[in-house]
Amino acid sequence: MSGKEQQNGNDSFEKLQELRSEISVAMAQTMDLYGVPPSIGRLYAILYFSDEPKTLDELRDMMGMSKTSMSTGVRRLEKNKMVKKVWKKGVRKHLYEGETDFFNTFLNFFIPMWKREIEVNMEAIKKVEPELKEMAESSDGEVSKEAEKDLKKLEEAKQYYIWLNKLARSIESGEIFDFIPKE
Repeated sequence: MSGKEQQNGNDSFEKLQELRSEISVAMAQTMDLYGVPPSIGRLYAILYFSDEPKTLDELRDMMGMSKTSMSTGVRRLEKNKMVKKVWKKGVRKHLYEGETDFFNTFLNFFIPMWKREIEVNMEAIKKVEPELKEMAESSDGEVSKEAEKDLKKLEEAKQYYIWLNKLARSIESGEIFDFIPKE
């Protein structure tokens, strides 16, 4: 390979790295919207673009973060199933690779949050609804009217959580892709 070809190869590789960096920044910003620190978003992007699994030491060196911060970030990504631990013969350290299927990433990230939201709010509604009904029926005047309004609002909220549960189940089962296909 001539010097010029090598230089063109280096320039192309640098350009590729710049383009990956641009996507990595976008991933980090997007994850920040969902409450994930940008550093963890960048960590995910590194593993997403990596052809080979990485150790915590390699990731630390690439990102310039402490091993503790790196470990915490990897654990959070593992919890959301965006990163998984893999085994490689002859390597004693833990290796990690990024989930590259965004459909799985979406599923693993949002479905547990939606289920938790449904559970917490439906339990609260179930707890207060009987007392509100009693207040609406037995209280006088303004308290009765306010309790009745609250009951109507809670009924609307229940309808939303029922819908959200159906959405979550249709995504988990893959049924949603019958209506909105993956392309």
